Amino acid sequence: MPNPNNRTVYPTENGWANKKNGASRPEKIYATQAEAIEVAKEQIKHAGGADLTIMNRENQIRRKITVAPGNDPCPPIDRT
Repeated sequence: MPNPNNRTVYPTENGWANKKNGASRPEKIYATQAEAIEVAKEQIKHAGGADLTIMNRENQIRRKITVAPGNDPCPPIDRT
């Protein structure tokens, strides 16, 4: 079952959206992608950890980040 705290940052006509997965619309639109990512990371951290999916301007997955204390199914070798 997916974590209900997972979020996605994606482009819109007016900037970058930060949306909780499963929600019908984003919580807020930010001027920059970096700003949207930082806010999403903080929200995930305070919610107990989850995954953050970051999309590029072509709506393709650019990067996925597990924000602690989330459960990363494939942790880096140096952190096991």
